[in-house]
Amino acid sequence: MSKKLKVSLIQTELIWEEPLLNLSAFDIKLKELYGNTELVILPEMFTTGFSMNPQEIAYSYTIYDWFKNHAMAGNFAIYGSVMFKKDSGTYCNRGIFMKPDGDFTVYDKRHTFTLAGEHEVYDRGEKPVIAEFKGWKFNLQICYDLRFPVYARNTQDYDVLLYVANWPVPRVNAWDALLKARAIENMAYCIGVNRVGTDGTGMDYSGHSQVYDVLGHEMIKDHPWQTEGIQQVVLDKEHIEFTRKKLRFLEDRDAFTLE
Repeated sequence: MSKKLKVSLIQTELIWEEPLLNLSAFDIKLKELYGNTELVILPEMFTTGFSMNPQEIAYSYTIYDWFKNHAMAGNFAIYGSVMFKKDSGTYCNRGIFMKPDGDFTVYDKRHTFTLAGEHEVYDRGEKPVIAEFKGWKFNLQICYDLRFPVYARNTQDYDVLLYVANWPVPRVNAWDALLKARAIENMAYCIGVNRVGTDGTGMDYSGHSQVYDVLGHEMIKDHPWQTEGIQQVVLDKEHIEFTRKKLRFLEDRDAFTLE
């Protein structure tokens, strides 16, 4: 178990529907972090941008090897999402949490973004997913999931919420507000990694990637962060334990289950 965890957020532009070019760009960024972090967070659909055209460019199981190679070489875990082709021939927006020993956890995005027609192209996930690493528990989430607090509800005593996104400029105020709210209401760290630049549909993205602590305090001080780059923060398990012991808000949760 690790009481402290060094996390790196990669906020960057994405090349529209060019998986090989994006992977090459991330190869360079990840190699810069080898031996200098414990967890790396990438944006949503980091190989393509938020595209509704998965035919011919979606990855299947071969993408796991890319994750595994970097995780093993860098001795860190990685979380990010890609358009993924399932054995059934259908597609999903799949989050992959890969650990350096090659063990991994997958989460298929539950709330497909109907405004962009994502629900017509990608299957939605069936359940919340928790990944564990170095004694930490992570609730894996993707972009639009951020708007649905019931799905993030902390009934599993997780430590960190992870949101990877392509969240556009017109609604970035909601991104900022909801990330902070999810941290406060769940008494957990909340990490949101967004992209920057313009995608193939003309949609603009301004980043605003951020880490909030259990009390909703910003951990990346130059906010809003709107440029390409890598930010690093250190999460502290004692911060979670002390705050939850002092402020026992989670004990007053209403009892109900998701269907």
